[in-house]
Parts: sequence; structure tokens; C-alpha cells
Amino acid sequence: MALEHAILVSLTERAGSGYELARRFDRSIGYFWPATHQQIYRVLRRMEDAGWVKHTEIAQEGRPDKKIYRVSPAGRTELSRWLAEPEDPAVLRDGLGVKLRGASLAPPGAVLREVQRHRAEHATRLELYSGIQRRDFPKPAKLNGRDLHQYLVLRGGIRAEESFVAWCDEVIDALRKDKS
Repeated sequence: MALEHAILVSLTERAGSGYELARRFDRSIGYFWPATHQQIYRVLRRMEDAGWVKHTEIAQEGRPDKKIYRVSPAGRTELSRWLAEPEDPAVLRDGLGVKLRGASLAPPGAVLREVQRHRAEHATRLELYSGIQRRDFPKPAKLNGRDLHQYLVLRGGIRAEESFVAWCDEVIDALRKDKS
């Protein structure tokens, strides 16, 4: 997947300026497809050159005009094409797993501390995702359409974080018991 497709999905949900789009990435879609504000602005220009998005300008007093981006018909065609094509399953590249594999070569406790640090970060992310679920999707059984799709992505993130926290707990317990 390219950042272009994540932006197209976001803009079909709601038109917005580059700044608004970057904030949406910071609060939602970016948890699953991260991008910096600079990347988003650069890609928006490329997408506009390709005809996938168009903008209208809104005058602002004392500031530059605000560009509001919308998906063009060509962008909807591209998004439909991309949505219909197969996506390869994600390949896990996990530096922590490689460190764990080489733990016997590290100073005592170094890898354990790193696993504990990762666990804490994943637990924090799990808490964030769970809070979003409680706030935005209090009655998931009644969801449909776009709301259901957003909820299902969030649930995938929750399940992944639950799994990673549980694995870290298992590793921490095993490393503490390891006497080699």
C-alpha cells in the first residue's frame, strides 16, 4: 500500500486541508499507516498532479489561503482499483525478536529491560485504542458501513496489542527464570 491510498481513504471520509489530514493521521489512520506531516503534504501535491485530488482555496484573514482537498473522480477510480487488488499479508520484521534470539550474547538483563520497555509501550497503545473504542464505538453490535469498517480496524489494533503485551509477559517471565 502506498501513502496515497491511505490519504484517498481518509479524504473520502471527509475533505480537509493538509493540516487537518495530518491531524487525522496523528489521531487515527496513522496508528496503522504512519506518515509525517511533510510526507502528507508532499504526497498531496503528487496526487493533485496525478489528478486524484482537487483543492479549493478558502481565504483566511492574516494567513495564507487554506486548501481543502477532495477526492476527484480519477482518485475514486484509483481507490476502487486498489481496493479490489490483492494485498500481501504483512511480514513481521521485529528487531525485538532478533534481540531476544541473541539474548545470551548481551550483558545480563539488557534484553529483559528492552522487552519490558516494549511491553510498556504496547500496553500504553492498548490503553489508547481501548479508550478510542469506548469513546467512539460504545455499541459495536449496531455498527454498519464506514463506522463498522473503522471499528474493525481498531479491533485489529486492539487484538495485536493484546497479543504483543501477552507475549512480552511470557518472555519477561521466561527470562527471569532463565539461569543460563
